[in-house]
Amino acid sequence: MNNKEGNNKRTGGRAGSSRPSSNKPKPAMQKRAQGPKKTKVNAKVAEVEANKVVKKPNQAAKRPKAKDEIRLNKYISNSGTCSRRDADIYIQSGNVKVNGVPVTEMGYMVKPGDVVNFDGVVLTPEKKVYILLNKPKNFTTALDEGQEYRNVLELVKGSTTAKIGPIGRMDKNTTGLLVFTNDTDMIRKFTLPNQKSPKIYQVSLDKNLKFEDLEKINKGLVIDGHRVSVDEVSYIDGEPKNEIGIQLKSSNIKVVRAIFEHFQYNVLRVDRVAFAGLTKKNLPRGNWRMLTDQEVINLKNM
Repeated sequence: MNNKEGNNKRTGGRAGSSRPSSNKPKPAMQKRAQGPKKTKVNAKVAEVEANKVVKKPNQAAKRPKAKDEIRLNKYISNSGTCSRRDADIYIQSGNVKVNGVPVTEMGYMVKPGDVVNFDGVVLTPEKKVYILLNKPKNFTTALDEGQEYRNVLELVKGSTTAKIGPIGRMDKNTTGLLVFTNDTDMIRKFTLPNQKSPKIYQVSLDKNLKFEDLEKINKGLVIDGHRVSVDEVSYIDGEPKNEIGIQLKSSNIKVVRAIFEHFQYNVLRVDRVAFAGLTKKNLPRGNWRMLTDQEVINLKNM
């Protein structure tokens, strides 16, 4: 090894360079500028935070419903005066007072002890009552004075002190299921033309129903310019061909009679054997019973 190479190793200089090497330490390299440290986001926490409702500073807290409070329109409906929808109209028009003060606020809550005055009359709300009757012949739903036949309300007399009425109408010759209630909303619901709950009738004709007429009824027909839809019509097993079962949505008995009279049949008897899922099981003719809580729920959900 020659001296020149040895000197280059000791001094750290580069071979062939005339510039002397320096043993001074090099200055430290400046660190590259860095942005703020990123934090790891928990996706679940972020979702919860995003769904939080931000309460405005001046937003009043919603008052929780106190025990035994009831909406004013429902209070009026419970009294049997009118439906909730009609009650809203009276409230908006200023015809309802609570404790002597006119109330026009929709959704106003009535507390126990409040005195509600509806169009000049103090109301007393009633508990909702629902009664099922198996109506016999020679009773009618009509309330005409001097009528020849007795009213159906006589058959449920003593069942309740509430002011009840039948859902729909029945003439003296029609028998079967009839519901009574003081729930004006339900009465209105089941008497609307577009009501969707099924009713089943057993119809007795003066002669056998021709098969081709049965098929025509099944397809639906037009009576007095109105389309009549029938869910199902059929002969009754084990019965003569003049005993017919028919299911449709309408609760109007006149529609049932009109269907067969349209094909020149005389209707001798109509018996409603099912109404919106209710049947005559264990309910003899002329008897009544209270509906169960589940049956009432089913009716309301129809």
